[in-house]
Amino acid sequence: MVATALVWFRRDLRVHDHPPLHRALAAHDRVVPVFVLDDRLLDGRFPSPSRAAFMLDCLRDLRAALRERGGELFVRSGPPERELARLARETGASAVYFASDVSPFATARDRRVEAALREAGVEPRRTPGNFVADVGRPRTRDGRPFSVFTPFWRAWERLERREVHGAPRAVEAPSAPAAGPIPHVASELPEPPPAGEKEARRRMHSWLRDGIERYEQRHDRVAGGTSMLSPYLHFGCLSARELEHEANGAPAYRRQLAWRDFYAHVLLHNPGNARHAHQRELDAIEWSGGEAELAAWAEGRTGFPIVDAGMRQLRTIGWMHNRARLIAASFLVKDLHVDWRRGEAHFMRLLLCGDVAQNNGNWQWISSVGVDPAPLQRRLYNPVLQQRRHDPDGEYVRRWVPELRDAPLAKLAEPWELTADEQQAAGCVIGRDYPEPIVDHAQERERTIAAYRSARA
Repeated sequence: MVATALVWFRRDLRVHDHPPLHRALAAHDRVVPVFVLDDRLLDGRFPSPSRAAFMLDCLRDLRAALRERGGELFVRSGPPERELARLARETGASAVYFASDVSPFATARDRRVEAALREAGVEPRRTPGNFVADVGRPRTRDGRPFSVFTPFWRAWERLERREVHGAPRAVEAPSAPAAGPIPHVASELPEPPPAGEKEARRRMHSWLRDGIERYEQRHDRVAGGTSMLSPYLHFGCLSARELEHEANGAPAYRRQLAWRDFYAHVLLHNPGNARHAHQRELDAIEWSGGEAELAAWAEGRTGFPIVDAGMRQLRTIGWMHNRARLIAASFLVKDLHVDWRRGEAHFMRLLLCGDVAQNNGNWQWISSVGVDPAPLQRRLYNPVLQQRRHDPDGEYVRRWVPELRDAPLAKLAEPWELTADEQQAAGCVIGRDYPEPIVDHAQERERTIAAYRSARA
């Protein structure tokens, strides 16, 4: 009798270093890879046509990779607890392998699936695969989950690492049932990057060859210096564990992968963070910013070039440099006084790497309401100083705010200081071709300090 197992692909759309696929192939004669298009996945709390389009392209690439190995990617639509049990019956599968995940949506879904599979007489088998290490394991000395990054990182460094697996040479596909179609969704992005594991591995090898050695010196330069691999990590076109293994000689880059695991650890143990401030007393902050402020920020017309550059980059390619994300987020929350959750939702609509744990963790961090606390003033960014520090030659701003392309560098961070003659020479009249600053940062800084003080009181 042929032993058959399903491998349920979720956020691990690859064939290299895939623990569920590796274990299923080692224990069974035949493996049935499957992806379930759940309406709750596509149209849930943070729907994103662009991220859905990217994911579907990743599925097409995965199907091609499996077919090259004699296999197939079976695609089903509906609740996974129903579709997986049904496919297991159709193929005679005795087990379903899948990689564990951390979001409240994922953990609730997996409990439903495991219950349905057991009721159908099919064994669910969870494996690692989405993170560098087991994010559920680290604990403080008194047995609690971590809420500060540096001690988490020290514990993370000591965690056992699993073996990195190559891609299988062959995956035998059953002759029936039908594979199922992969639908098409139009991206909202003008310039989305290519999707899929093949492109992800090309970019990874290019980064490891030509970029990673300068990462520690350049990672905060918004015009470049980072790997731009986050969309591929989010959908698992790349294995975080394999990337860490390959980056072993670059401790600063490995530390960033530890941040990814840290935020997964935080959300796993604090699922309420998905909707509330980790520091619950700060849910009492009074947010005075309204729709006009939110729209100006989202459209990249605040009058602060570094903020507008980041927001325009996001609207164009579905990605933003992490330093630019922090600057833009700080500005929305602490200069425009808009609830951080509204910024979180906007990022989740447009980011191809829109991940609940990472996005929520970063928004709470820069909003000073989350884990890894620091004095408020340390995360109350002055956008002018941030631009001068992290875009010192103006390359990033000139790329994404072309109205200021010919403005002199000395005043590029403060274009409202351009004289009338300088504006004419640059072909950019402030207030006509590029907006005047929407707020006075010094004044809004004091308002923010007062609002946080009041909430804590």
